[in-house]
Amino acid sequence: MKKYKHFLSLFLFSACFLTGTAQENNKGASGTLSKKLDEYLWSVANAWRFNGDVLIAQKGKIILNKGYGYKNASANEKNDGKGIFQIGSITKSFTAEVILKLQEEGRLAVSDKLSKYFPGYPHADEITIENLLTHTSGIAGYDVEETDTVAWAPVSKDVLMDLFKNQPLAFTPGTKYSYSNSNYFLLGMIIEKVTGKPYEQAVREKIFEPLQMSNSGFDFIHLHNTLKVTGYAELSKEKQRPVHLIDSTVSYAAGAIYSSVNDLYTWVRSIAGHKILSADLWKKALTPYRSNYGYGFMIDSLSGKNYIGHSGGIMGFTSYVIYFPEEEVTIILLNNYFNKLASLLNLLSDG
Repeated sequence: MKKYKHFLSLFLFSACFLTGTAQENNKGASGTLSKKLDEYLWSVANAWRFNGDVLIAQKGKIILNKGYGYKNASANEKNDGKGIFQIGSITKSFTAEVILKLQEEGRLAVSDKLSKYFPGYPHADEITIENLLTHTSGIAGYDVEETDTVAWAPVSKDVLMDLFKNQPLAFTPGTKYSYSNSNYFLLGMIIEKVTGKPYEQAVREKIFEPLQMSNSGFDFIHLHNTLKVTGYAELSKEKQRPVHLIDSTVSYAAGAIYSSVNDLYTWVRSIAGHKILSADLWKKALTPYRSNYGYGFMIDSLSGKNYIGHSGGIMGFTSYVIYFPEEEVTIILLNNYFNKLASLLNLLSDG
């Protein structure tokens, strides 16, 4: 794992350093930067250490937007920078923004107790929406593997809730941090209770449609789009094995969204420009709480540069969105090979 964390850290640092250099130099510098980054990415792609789409931008200008490796190996289709990928836990940032939008509309408050929405839930009077947003609730997490057949078909919310509802709290709410999909599962259900609409519809209406994110959505399994990429469990010169996809009802508000690098760049620009939410709410969302986690975002530094962002991992896919506000640098990596860059899931959370 350390080897791949080193690769990604080196890439991110190099991208930011070179971007800063390009800004200071003449107009031809951006072309040199793009070439250097492209050469580096091809080197790791040819070593089967990265397979996917990349977008790097600074101050509103896209420096690199390309694909590397295979979109579909059996059909010999190559990634081209336009593909649609599952983005896993980056979904949590969108879920958090919808919650804050509902607070802005006066329909809920992050100080609300869980008991307001789930009266019979254990310890519901001790847990707030803010605890869910910041992974400080103490609620046990749930996760699934490719081999878990329960994850291959639609599953009810009651079945999923039974995976964690009656497990003891890991700690007193608010006292510690523990990353848990269950927190965001419950946030998705709260969104449905408050809006009277499916979680997916609420995200579309409050984020995707206003930002015109036309290649973002849910239910990747049943997506019929020529831009859809194949996710792999194994991918090398010798062997290519597509992954068995997890149904979106399982990943739900914790990880069900699919998107593209261009849509995610639109999303990052909306964050930088304080769109959808007020500036005050964005400030609250991007304030680090325990373990440098805000409301659906990780807020930390890398090589001395402050960033906000999130990583994601779901069977067949890993993803990484990071924004350096001082440098106005955006780096988006979407990878359709789960194993080789599995460390993307942990790079931000465990330093």
